[in-house]
Amino acid sequence: MFPYHDENKTQRTPVITIGLIAANALMWLLVQGAGSAYALAASVCDLGLIPGEVTGLAEPGSGFEMGDGLACLVDAGPQWHTILSSMFLHGSWMHLIGNMWFLWLFGNNIEDSMTRGRFLVFYLLCGLGAAAAQVLADPASIIPMVGASGAISGVMGAYLLLFPKVKVWCIVPLGFIPLRFTLPAWSMLLYWLGLQVLGGFGDVSDGAGGGVAFWAHVGGFAAGLALIRLFTKEKRYEEHKYSYWEPRGRHGR
Repeated sequence: MFPYHDENKTQRTPVITIGLIAANALMWLLVQGAGSAYALAASVCDLGLIPGEVTGLAEPGSGFEMGDGLACLVDAGPQWHTILSSMFLHGSWMHLIGNMWFLWLFGNNIEDSMTRGRFLVFYLLCGLGAAAAQVLADPASIIPMVGASGAISGVMGAYLLLFPKVKVWCIVPLGFIPLRFTLPAWSMLLYWLGLQVLGGFGDVSDGAGGGVAFWAHVGGFAAGLALIRLFTKEKRYEEHKYSYWEPRGRHGR
């Protein structure tokens, strides 16, 4: 199920949301070489979040194979900077595009509900919450974690509290036929959260050591739920929550 539109009308240019998308895109192009093998591996290893490096539980020099004769070795000493840098890195074009689409779809309305400065701080704090959850889930792991999805999960958690009844248009591909339908935001977001929780427990039960950072998604979502009321400007929220797109036909705008 892929959401592609919501009925919330953005009231002002979402400067921070656009800036975050641009920052992620620039990191992908300039630091990660647009996915070239060595640049991608080096960026993920040097700037990705390795839980065991942060906690000091991983032995320095221990390695994680990254394919094509490349390995990521654990550095000595806690690498605190990676908690922030990992939020702006991605593992593939599809990883980047998918995350930036979700950020655009939900981020512009959350930015509308507060000042731009508050939104930036809120976003980064959600990313920190996501990183903390992933570290707690496997504190000795030597597998790097990258991606904006933890912080974006916080934005989605905020959306659940602020705009639970807003309609979200989704697509489910049935072979070559895209099935389009609408859902209230709360049902789509809780469905997504449920998948993350199930995926997290699945990783624990089968000993999986890579792939999706499910607990980072859960932690980011929880951070968004916990923080949004502290950051929302009530006047902006009241002005925004009644400003929806007027639907035209079955699928709206």
